[in-house]
Order: sequence, then structure tokens, then C-alpha cells
Amino acid sequence: MFATHDEILHWAQSVAHEIGFVVVIMRLDTNTSVRGRTSFLLIACKRSGEYRPKKNDLVRTCTDSRKCGYQFKLHAKPILGGEGWMVKLICGIHNHKMAKSFVGHSYTGRLTKDEKLVVADMTKSMVKPRNIRLMLKEHNANSYTTIKQIYNARHAYRSSIRGSNIEMQLLIMLFDRDQYIHWHRMKDVNVVRDLLWSHPDAVKLTNSCNLVFFIDSTYKTNRYKLLLLDIVGVTPIRMTFSATFGYLEGEHLNNVVWAL
Repeated sequence: MFATHDEILHWAQSVAHEIGFVVVIMRLDTNTSVRGRTSFLLIACKRSGEYRPKKNDLVRTCTDSRKCGYQFKLHAKPILGGEGWMVKLICGIHNHKMAKSFVGHSYTGRLTKDEKLVVADMTKSMVKPRNIRLMLKEHNANSYTTIKQIYNARHAYRSSIRGSNIEMQLLIMLFDRDQYIHWHRMKDVNVVRDLLWSHPDAVKLTNSCNLVFFIDSTYKTNRYKLLLLDIVGVTPIRMTFSATFGYLEGEHLNNVVWAL
């Protein structure tokens, strides 16, 4: 006997976790006074059912699926004429080995709403993913979150900030917001050929210390596989500062002359 279906789900997940498997909501419906609809909750194992590919002609025989046709099911429904929910075991047969550890399991490693907020705040503070995972582990010793799920949460947060804008549009917007000096030229209508930017403080240093500059470029240091141009200035007291950065289409005379 349970007060709500949320309590049933929490109880079932905790018991299944102790045994060594994961349960999820297979079906959930609510009575909306529409004919044929009743309130019920069907809980099953994460590995129940069979894998169904989206396209039959793309089935690969060399891969495997986590689904193994596990028949375990719990059915819950409201008590007639009373308050609360009643749970009934439909099938309790196990056909796979119980897990000794849930490390790396996609479901048990899911981030909660509070943890997603923490990941977003630490991402804004430029904290590395491995340090974010260590911090979550310190606050919750039973956390099974993997580094991959941290990366996915960071990507989802950045995508929510970008909205409908593409990455280049967001970059130009951030340049304008933070008052960066930036230039770019187009290869065609929709493709940026070269991009150069400089911080406002770097512009002041460049105007004051403009006698010696070191110019170098690096390859394969970013996800776009573009050439990264770095111009470093030298102050009279032999200190260095980054004057400007740029993404260039290639290390050709035309590109370098344009950057200079």
C-alpha cells in the first residue's frame, strides 16, 4: 500500500538497486474521465523487451543489445473506493545475472536537477569536467555519474545558451557583448574564411608596446581542425602578452598578410 505512484517507483528502484538491477517506468496512464482510460503504473526492468532497430535494412549482426527479454513486471493501480495505490507482482522471474556494480550504467548515473545546476555553474566558472565529477562524488558518495555524462550535461547547457543561433553567430554575439575587437572575411555567403579577434586590454598593450612581436601558428589543436594563429607581444621589461588570435583557412601568404 502506497500513497502515490511516485512512492511506488522510489520503493521499487531502491529494492531493485539492492538486488542488482534497474527498473524503469514501462507505462504510465492517468484517468482523465475519458472512456477506456484508467490510472495505472507498469514498472519493468531496464533490460526488458527486445531491441527494435529504426530501419530493418540497417541491422548490424556484429553488435549486441542490453535488452534480453526480461519478464519482470510490477503493476500498480489506485484502490477502488479508497485512497492510495496497490502493487501486484506480474512476473518475478530473472533471466540475467545481477549487476555487482552500477558504475558506468547510463540510468543510475543520470544527473539530478540540482546536479545539473551545479554542472552549469561550474561550467561557467571554467572548471574542468574531471574536477566537476570529483566534486559531485564528494557530495554524493553513491553517485555513479561518469565523465561522459558530465560532458553531455555541459553540451546540453551550452546548447541551451546558444538557442537557435549557430556557433559562429554566438561567437560574434559574445565578441560584441564583451567589446572584443574582431575582423572576419567570408569565403562565400554562409562560410567564414578567416577570423581574427583581440581583447580590449590586449589592444591597449599593443598600442603601447609595438616594437617586437612573435607570430606562430598551431595545427590540430581545436575541434574544427583550423589553423590557430597566435601573435605575442613583448613589453620593455621582457614580459609577454597575447596580442591577438585568429582562425585562418590556411598558412598561405594571402591569409597571413590579411591577418597582419
